[in-house]
Amino acid sequence: MVTDLIFDPLLPLMVLAALAAASGLLLVFALLRGLSGWALRAVSMLVVLFALANPSFRQEDRNPLSDIILVVVDQTASQQIADRPAQIEQALAALEKQFAGLENTEIKTVTVNDAPPDSDAGSLLMTALAELTAEVARARISGAIIITDGQVHDMVLAPDFPAPVQVLLTGKKQDWDRRLLITNAPAFAILGEPVTLKLKIEDQGAVPESVQPSTDIVISIDGGPPERYRVAVGEELELPLTLPHGGQNVLQFEIPEVAGELTTRNNAAVVAINGVRDRLRVLLVSGEPHAGERTWRNLLKSDSAVDLVHFTILRPPGKQDGVPVNELSLIAFPTRELFLDKIDQFDLIIFDRYRRRGILPALYLDNVARYVENGGAVLVAAGPAFAGVESLYRSPLARVLPGQPTAGVYETGFTPRISTLGARHPVTQGLENFAPRARSKDGTPGWGRWFRMIDLEPTSGNVVMTGPDARPLLILDRVGQGRIALLASDQAWLWDRGYEGGGPQLELLRRLAHWMMAEPELEEEALQATALGRGVSVTRRSLSEGARSVTVQAPDGTLTDLALVEVSPGRYTAKFEGPENGLYRLREGDIETVIALGPAAPKEFEEAISTGDVLAPYVKSTGGAVFRLTDGVPKIRMVRQGRVAAGRGWMGLTPRKAYVTTDIRLRPLGSALIFLLLASGFMVLAWRREGR
Repeated sequence: MVTDLIFDPLLPLMVLAALAAASGLLLVFALLRGLSGWALRAVSMLVVLFALANPSFRQEDRNPLSDIILVVVDQTASQQIADRPAQIEQALAALEKQFAGLENTEIKTVTVNDAPPDSDAGSLLMTALAELTAEVARARISGAIIITDGQVHDMVLAPDFPAPVQVLLTGKKQDWDRRLLITNAPAFAILGEPVTLKLKIEDQGAVPESVQPSTDIVISIDGGPPERYRVAVGEELELPLTLPHGGQNVLQFEIPEVAGELTTRNNAAVVAINGVRDRLRVLLVSGEPHAGERTWRNLLKSDSAVDLVHFTILRPPGKQDGVPVNELSLIAFPTRELFLDKIDQFDLIIFDRYRRRGILPALYLDNVARYVENGGAVLVAAGPAFAGVESLYRSPLARVLPGQPTAGVYETGFTPRISTLGARHPVTQGLENFAPRARSKDGTPGWGRWFRMIDLEPTSGNVVMTGPDARPLLILDRVGQGRIALLASDQAWLWDRGYEGGGPQLELLRRLAHWMMAEPELEEEALQATALGRGVSVTRRSLSEGARSVTVQAPDGTLTDLALVEVSPGRYTAKFEGPENGLYRLREGDIETVIALGPAAPKEFEEAISTGDVLAPYVKSTGGAVFRLTDGVPKIRMVRQGRVAAGRGWMGLTPRKAYVTTDIRLRPLGSALIFLLLASGFMVLAWRREGR
């Protein structure tokens, strides 16, 4: 119970002040006149003013409330390196012992974990402190203790705290670390044109003098062969790169671990750059006019991203028909320019029903073969001449062709089928889903028939489509660094014309072109991974059969075997949850890919050295201080509000002495009659004294 005197004036304060002023003037007048009763008059006036102030005794019944100490524990990824987990555990144990000795004190603790991987927000300690502060009454907060490495990424959200904030810093003063930074990386790049990335390697903390001032940086694309560059620490490296293929290119950068550095989690980085083709340059050479020539041209010209150069051989050089030269409207076929000087400028060369008639000498066709071996792409759509003496197989191009003609030609109606291997190959896998009608009972795809096919004997590559008697119709092969496709028929145009419902000629041509351009989504042997939040979906494509599994290497080096399930021919999938942000490596045999949950070097590891510089200004403004746990856990002292709350080996908290009032009772100090009698009595005494 607490009792105190309160006033509830019967008159406005201004009126009461005016009366007091008037009373003062009257007393001054009495003194000047020499009235002997001025003291009694003064007492009488004070009694009247005191009565008008309406004094009362107030009695409150109070229940005391406990003081609240807020404890924020940083358990983000950067707090798991070196011996920081042990420091946190020891600090919490020491604090718990000290808290046990405090009377009327309540402890509220919050643990701050990593932000979701797709946000990479870092350590949000101030957000946690603000939320915890909002949950309790400010008048009860005695202080806050934050256990952290000092790397806080939301200082702009620091709350207006009503008590001292003390920081216990993990880590050691002698810690040092080396990190890799990607200072500039574009989101996409045009194939064939160099793109410049900017990299930098930095040393932080107490770097020993014995550490070399330069290091190697290892770069690989899509898990391919690594390349090494020597880089000076602290200097920015401008690295020109040319992307090898369209679609997503995953560039992985690594620097070797240096003995004694704090963590290797920021020694690697991953950049995904989307490779786009400025234009797909296609050379279409038609050996003679035929019904499917216009179909090829229309299909290629319908895509605005295709630059098409089309030549049709209408008149062989040796043809003599008596037409005067000045009446010929044909232009000369620039064979040397196309097949020697500028052949490397084309992404794809198509020979449509081409026959050897002296237009392209053997030297030029030999150059086409070298073009394929050096990374080019050639599609041969064979006509009847491919089975005869004018066949391209009777030229230097034969060394890259995956099939040899037997001189036989099928002149009968047949429905193209996808081979057993073709059902696993991404070029033809699921192609029957584009059929205009359902598959028949005998398994024949629901598309129209063709009526001519050149009989081939496969010599290499993969037969993905077949014709009559299960003979090869479409053969795909890799030659050197390039690729070649051999279509043993010139009647694919029937699908485009809608004969018997037509078929997926456009889809087949699109897939063929993308496969020959080495687009990752159409690679027959590929390992891909995609992330959504912390979930990772793994897809493995392969032409071979059998059970498969991939080895997953987590950012901390932990290896896990992940079994894959075949969901369709040649396509295996699996899923797993990544426990932390960082770079995950997936490998099966010689195939490897990488994926990052969040960035490869999360914000948590951009600055791994513990420091109090980030929190110091805020902590100082509340009266607290920053203490290193390597110096021991400071003792807790209770200090009055506004006093210094930190010193050598001790940290202060403010006792709040908060309470809740359960009952209030008011009792007037006296009745109006008593005050009136007192005032009148003193006035009468004053008159009597003055009357004498």
